Amino acid sequence: MTTWKGRSQANTLGYKIFVFLIRTFGLRFCYFVLRFVASYYFFFSLHSSRPIYYFYRQRLGLSVFRSVVLLYTNYYRFGQTLLDKVALMSKAGASFTFDFSGEENLHKIVREGKGGILLSAHVGNWEAAGHMLKRLEARINILMYDGEDARIKKYLDEVTGKRTFNVIYVKEDLSHIYKISQALSANEIVCMHADRFLEGNKTIEGELFGGKALFPEGPFLLCLKLKVSVAFVHSFKESPSHYHFYSTELKYFYAEKDATIQSILKAYTANLEEMLRIYPEQWFNYYNFWSKK
Repeated sequence: MTTWKGRSQANTLGYKIFVFLIRTFGLRFCYFVLRFVASYYFFFSLHSSRPIYYFYRQRLGLSVFRSVVLLYTNYYRFGQTLLDKVALMSKAGASFTFDFSGEENLHKIVREGKGGILLSAHVGNWEAAGHMLKRLEARINILMYDGEDARIKKYLDEVTGKRTFNVIYVKEDLSHIYKISQALSANEIVCMHADRFLEGNKTIEGELFGGKALFPEGPFLLCLKLKVSVAFVHSFKESPSHYHFYSTELKYFYAEKDATIQSILKAYTANLEEMLRIYPEQWFNYYNFWSKK
């Protein structure tokens, strides 16, 4: 079975080419070239196409034609978000506009003075979300698997300068748990994805679009044990230069007597389903998500 390895497939040369093309020809030209790149993956990357096609055909119940169209669109959207990420981080002159639904909920986290957890998924563009969240008067921390090559990190640091958010890398020694607690105690916001896990990590089983799947236990356990508010958030691309950021109302799972990690997972998947029905082409899990151990 194909599983997620927690590591980026990109390389330093790829990022350098992206930055050069964006700065020289502009983002719209890169989108045009991307049409051909997306076509290559559409026709020849069967190992990543099968899970996404299965999602559209079996879980969403779409027609064969609609599923095939969305499969290509998924690759194209994924490429766009990567280009947008590089454009945003390298300050390459790209201009984006944003809509905010539920932004008041995040400002409420800051006013409460206890920090907060934002749960998301591998959908849309989190780099854009990080730039949107700088509107809050609080430090933003994004939890990530330490999957990028050290040379890529060094290059991105050179072209980006100071990031608008702090990255907390997941470590085997669990030192990231201490950093999360430290950030929350300083009234900071911690963002994390909850739709992927690495082999060997603790998981819990949930249901998404009528199919059973495994989710990482850690994010939901933190939402239950840490006495801070929680919101489910996502950032989706709606046009070449426009993103829409969504946040649910705040949830206080630690204060609910009958709350469990399973009930938190159920609330999370319900929200994820709602979002993916609106933006089905922007879920980027290219492995057999619904397979069980």
